[in-house]
Amino acid sequence: MGKIQDKVAIITGGAGGIGKGMAMAFVKEGAKVVIVDLNEEAGQDSIKELKQYQPESMFIQVNLAEHDKLKDIIGQVIEKYGKLDILVNNAHASRNKPFLETDQKDLDLSFDTGFYPTFYLMQAAIPHLKETKGNIINFASGAGIQGHATQTAYAAAKEAIRAITRVAANEFGKDDINVNLIAPIANSQGVQEWAKAQPEYYQEVVSKIPMQRFGELEEDIGPVAVFLASDESNYITGQTINVDGGSVKF
Repeated sequence: MGKIQDKVAIITGGAGGIGKGMAMAFVKEGAKVVIVDLNEEAGQDSIKELKQYQPESMFIQVNLAEHDKLKDIIGQVIEKYGKLDILVNNAHASRNKPFLETDQKDLDLSFDTGFYPTFYLMQAAIPHLKETKGNIINFASGAGIQGHATQTAYAAAKEAIRAITRVAANEFGKDDINVNLIAPIANSQGVQEWAKAQPEYYQEVVSKIPMQRFGELEEDIGPVAVFLASDESNYITGQTINVDGGSVKF
């Protein structure tokens, strides 16, 4: 029996990067995972891998920026499985620009793919999570917590997500719904490509991480997500868990 055996989980952006790492960690702990992603090809490839561990896993192709389609995601999951236990809002697209160069299109991209999908999926999922006493895992970032240069739009959306996470934690704690955040630093494909393109800058960034490395997707980020999705975290809500090798200090 896994830590989240037979629980039904939705992971947005689950076809690659941190999302796929969490999806693999979830199925290995017994969960039925629904990955939601824009990339059809990557989604189909990823679901084949997940089904080796959990045949009942599913892929839903959708553009999260089309907000009128978000309720349908929850509906499809309830129709297939009859319940929802875990919602992981991981997907987010953004552009890095200096503060004075950030424009409305940059803000719209970050909020349309990150904040609004998180908000609307939470609204649609919470009535079902009340029935299962489920969990919501949202994603924050050191970019917002520390205010990283050139990440205005991304940081703003991430801090907005942190705000509604705390509100939901307060409002739905009485329903035994746990709502938390992960703020990661992870060895994603994008980071790997960046390391090859700018090795000196990459090493400079790594040197400032106390643990001297980026976190692994499945091995480092995945177990924290599993913990927050499991019954072991029943008395934790409204918290930001920094899975970043010690980068953010309080």
